[in-house]
Amino acid sequence: MLSLMSLLDSLFTAMRGIRSNPLRTALTTLGIIIGVASVIATLALGNGARAAVEANFRFLGSDQIQITTALTMKNGQTVLAGKPLAYEDGLSLPRAVRFIDRVEMSVRGAAKLRHDRETIDLSFQGTDADALVSVLAQNQVQPIHWVEGRPLKTSALVGQGRFFTNAEVIEGASVCVLGYQTAQDLFMGDNPIGETLWVNRKPCEVIGVIAQLETIDAEDRATSRPNDALYLPISTAIRNFFDKEPWVSIITHANDESRIEEAKAQIAMYLRQQHGIAAQADSKFEDDFRMTTKRDVLGVQQETARSFSLLLTALAIVSLVVGGIGIMNVMLVSVTERTREIGIRMAVGARRRDLIAQFLLEAIVLSAAGGLLGIAVGVLSIPVAAALNQGIALLDVESIPVAFVVAIATGIVFGLYPALRAARLNPIDALRYE
Repeated sequence: MLSLMSLLDSLFTAMRGIRSNPLRTALTTLGIIIGVASVIATLALGNGARAAVEANFRFLGSDQIQITTALTMKNGQTVLAGKPLAYEDGLSLPRAVRFIDRVEMSVRGAAKLRHDRETIDLSFQGTDADALVSVLAQNQVQPIHWVEGRPLKTSALVGQGRFFTNAEVIEGASVCVLGYQTAQDLFMGDNPIGETLWVNRKPCEVIGVIAQLETIDAEDRATSRPNDALYLPISTAIRNFFDKEPWVSIITHANDESRIEEAKAQIAMYLRQQHGIAAQADSKFEDDFRMTTKRDVLGVQQETARSFSLLLTALAIVSLVVGGIGIMNVMLVSVTERTREIGIRMAVGARRRDLIAQFLLEAIVLSAAGGLLGIAVGVLSIPVAAALNQGIALLDVESIPVAFVVAIATGIVFGLYPALRAARLNPIDALRYE
């Protein structure tokens, strides 16, 4: 084992060798700098991508199964794969599937709204009585100037009046709830509760107005319009505003998240019976519906983000390898240039392990310097990386020591061969070298 004094002597000798040619030293560490900076920036981009995926799909709860009508291509056009999801499909789901306890249904359409002489064109949403629960679950809007951290309940989303009830949905009552801006545009500041609104020439009693809302994400406030809204009972919307059965969006809530796959299997069995879908010759089904859970969506999206991160990481590793090869090349040149010096050191009693320590320490110092500079460059480059990735990049603090250790390991791996080559020189041949 090397003594502390011997190790320090080898370190000082290595430092003198590094300082003897500063330009060559700088060029040698450049590959390590680029590689380490790439690792840090890559992991930041990967973390940002994963965070963006989770943010984009935060509206889909872990207990939810979203069911949509399947589409297919036929003669170059997008058509239904079979029957569309119907209102009746959703009504019977809680009774048919024992692993779900609640079903949300909605349809969307366009309408012309009129009150007295005021007229506006607006898209409406036919929903069930739990629509505001869904709005809360999406975690995208809040009452304007809402205090951060304050618990938000559905009652806070209603500014005037009330939302329609389950009984009104079942009976298809001609009632509606307006968004804040919609009420302002039609009633010009007057109280709309109890007034009659004409929707596509159908009368509708206004029973509530949603509070003035804003998006939770401040960056979306300039483009989103959460206050332009019209809510109708889904049964009323289907009966009055569609010439044929509309596509219904269905979201079911599993009563046990651990059995969500069993719930999906039961839902599939129920809908196949409803839509008359029989098994094919290979025992497979050509379903005309699609089911999506948070696990499915996040799994696919995060796998894509992971593949992207792995690709960038591979490029960073290539940079580190190139930097390591640069270190090995410079160390081999250094061994050749200092062959006579090595011979003199051997002649005065230097052991092979002293020479290995000297040149290995020289390689480690080069890689460590490159690693530290690479960490600085990587951290400083994260804002640039974020700008090129729609503002999404999150620094992973754990990546800093990992990148530094990798840089050191690169120096050891690529500096070992030159160090062994120096130690294996014949002292007599080395003294004769010119």
